[in-house]
Amino acid sequence: MEFFCYHRDRAGSATLRGELLEAHWGYMDRFAAEMIARGPTFADGGEAPTGSVHIVDLPDPAAARAFAFDEPNYQAGVYRDVLVRRWRNLLGRTMWEFPGGPSGGLRYLVLGFGSGPAADLEVPWDRGELIAYGPLLSDDGVVWVGTAALVRAAGPDAARAVLTAGRYAGIEVHEWEFGGRR
Repeated sequence: MEFFCYHRDRAGSATLRGELLEAHWGYMDRFAAEMIARGPTFADGGEAPTGSVHIVDLPDPAAARAFAFDEPNYQAGVYRDVLVRRWRNLLGRTMWEFPGGPSGGLRYLVLGFGSGPAADLEVPWDRGELIAYGPLLSDDGVVWVGTAALVRAAGPDAARAVLTAGRYAGIEVHEWEFGGRR
């Protein structure tokens, strides 16, 4: 089962986040075989960390919650909240298989929170700039609650356009970069 996890940073936690970087990477190394995508989100042109995305293939919702809440930054209070949702990998690949590679261009996390009938259950026609894409689902995988995408785009408006306007209760766009050890 694939899961989307987004840990949002608590205000003022950047120093603590930096102190725990090796512990965070060590923890994530334990899940390398299960990792579909990962990486930090930012504000201010990549200067201020705002969170961490992890998309993982784990046995069940309990394992996904344990993954999210046992993470060292969460345990130390870096994060203010955590979103954990079932997710379906519509591209069928990991971020490391993205043809555009890990660098070059602007990268974004786009989160659309659902309201009403499901939207964007098919991969957009212009899939070349998609790094990861799929629906957010209830724990049982039946109810659509939104869509999550990692995308290379010219800017936040172009990234937002990956999702169908007017079909979501809210859409967030965050600067994002490929994660992992540097």
